[in-house]
Amino acid sequence: MKTPVMLHLKYSLGLALLAVLLAFTAPAPPRKTRLYLIGDSTIAQKVGQVFPETGWGMPLATFFDTAAVVVDNRAQNGRSTRTFLAENRWQPIVDALQPQDYVMIQFGHNDEAENYPDRYTSPADYRKNLIKFVTETRRKKAYPVLITPVTRRRFKNGQQEETHVAYSAATSEIANTYKVPLIDLDKTSRELVQQFGEEPSKLLFLQLAPGDHPNYPYGRNDNTHFSELGARKMAQLVVQEVVAQRLPGLADHLAKPTAKNAVPPTSTTKDAQPTTP
Repeated sequence: MKTPVMLHLKYSLGLALLAVLLAFTAPAPPRKTRLYLIGDSTIAQKVGQVFPETGWGMPLATFFDTAAVVVDNRAQNGRSTRTFLAENRWQPIVDALQPQDYVMIQFGHNDEAENYPDRYTSPADYRKNLIKFVTETRRKKAYPVLITPVTRRRFKNGQQEETHVAYSAATSEIANTYKVPLIDLDKTSRELVQQFGEEPSKLLFLQLAPGDHPNYPYGRNDNTHFSELGARKMAQLVVQEVVAQRLPGLADHLAKPTAKNAVPPTSTTKDAQPTTP
């Protein structure tokens, strides 16, 4: 005769066995696309001590559905294509790449810095390094995307100048030769800076008067690195091209607003106080 204890034990064992069977038969959750960013300080994550300096890779993640896309920002301050490779920052990415992952590649600022021999890379070697990034990404059945170097702020007679002529041309050339998607951020960022205008465009960059921020007590006059606004605007330009070129796995997984934020504003009501989603 089976006692209540024996029946309870049998029932518990049955549930445990069912749980094990379900664990082995349940479909695995869909794998997220990993979007690697490689490049320099214009993209990189920043530490609190340099705030409000912001790399455009930081806000980029907010434009994608985090349930489907993970932005993995490996860009580093001061790196050229040559030093990124020499410091073994590239190989770990290659080793981790999975089919249908992405690598967005934007260098040039430090490659062209002839006054810094520790990072300078000739245009010929720059091309070779871009080809290495592209071919090794494709070898892992992942997708490379080449990005021309984002502009510096430099006006002459009211016109924003092109600041990366040789290296943007080399990037475009490799993209064309190897049939790689190209985001011409040099061009679109110059157009954006021009739209803002010579004085208002300072808002996009790390331009601070003395006393504006405790991290920069003597102010800052930086026409290369971005403010929070500038970084977000540059990230928007990248996302616009992702959508325009219909890059699979990215263009179809953009972030969606909450229902509350998706309601068109009306002119007859006051601004609501911020609330949780």
